[in-house]
Amino acid sequence: MFKAFLLVVWQAVQGRRFSIPLSRQVVPVKVNGHTVSHKTAYYGSIFVGRPKPQNFTVVFDTGSGHLFLPDASCEDQVCQKHARYDRRLSASAEEINGDGSPAANEHDVVSISYGIGEVVGDFVRDVVCLGEASEASESHCTTTRVILARHLTPEPFQQFHFDGVLGLGLSALALNQEFHLFSQLAGDMDPSFGVFLSRPGQPGSEVTFGGQDLRRTQGPMAWVPVSLKPQGYWGVHVKAVRAGKKLLPICEDGGCHAIVDTGTSLLGVPREGMASILAATARKTSSQDCQGEVRPSLSFELADGAVVELEAKDFWRATPTTVKSSAGKELSLCRALLLPVEMASIAPKVFLFGEPVLHKYYTAFDARSFQVGFAPARHGSNEVVV
Repeated sequence: MFKAFLLVVWQAVQGRRFSIPLSRQVVPVKVNGHTVSHKTAYYGSIFVGRPKPQNFTVVFDTGSGHLFLPDASCEDQVCQKHARYDRRLSASAEEINGDGSPAANEHDVVSISYGIGEVVGDFVRDVVCLGEASEASESHCTTTRVILARHLTPEPFQQFHFDGVLGLGLSALALNQEFHLFSQLAGDMDPSFGVFLSRPGQPGSEVTFGGQDLRRTQGPMAWVPVSLKPQGYWGVHVKAVRAGKKLLPICEDGGCHAIVDTGTSLLGVPREGMASILAATARKTSSQDCQGEVRPSLSFELADGAVVELEAKDFWRATPTTVKSSAGKELSLCRALLLPVEMASIAPKVFLFGEPVLHKYYTAFDARSFQVGFAPARHGSNEVVV
């Protein structure tokens, strides 16, 4: 049922730069017994505690701001299938409240919500290492605050193999700076990282800290200023959206932003603009395979002249869907596979640049200059062999 690509842990250190390989898991989404789409997750290793670090797999999520791990005390069935953090095994662990003060019998409890799913837990301060927990990688370690989950919702944590989530959003997404692991590490390395997602079925996906691995690119990096810094998101302003050469009206009022989200499987679009994008990109078909159809691309014009362009194969469903016309006639259409998004508290209209964008572009996140970079990713026979 699950399809995962497991990679041997590898780290390349060049100065303060190092990379962590990511494994990919695909989970089918079924309706009435039929697979209609897939959810995916990319995850890598971290180590927590001293003197014998405990190993966990986490999603490196640019759409959240905390590190959470299942706690050994969690008795949910969901927790039982994951590695769980045992504070008794770590001499460096300190039970704390949310403000960092030592926890007594009555301690703070927090609830963290994700796009789907929720975590309820308390707090510990401990040493966290990205990648290998060896002497050679001590610069990859920091003491930080961790949320220990005593309760996990079945969705999405029941289906996926990863144990926890390490938030790489901006610090405004965290309870406070001491929970923001990337900020804690920034004193020992360049405060930036890059994400490369290989094509499905191919190895090589990785997250690189302390800079970017430009061997993974095959073109110049276009840098775009972050537009949602106060909200804590790696968001960029979207000036216009085109389907092929057709300008869509969705962003005419200047209220569009795109959040670059490594924790999202699909391309997310504002709910109010969903119909216009579907209409502009859909095509009638008599075939059962949409991959061979002639279809328009979807391009996003960003600040400073940058453009993110997706070919239809990057965001279309593989097979057609049946819809009824206004006259009641059934039509077979090749259509985009999109995620409707409503985040009015963040921005009037929000796109999510999830896996389709991250496959097409090597994406860089610069927390010093607060900018996001996009460069065409080097795939296939051109991929770097490591």
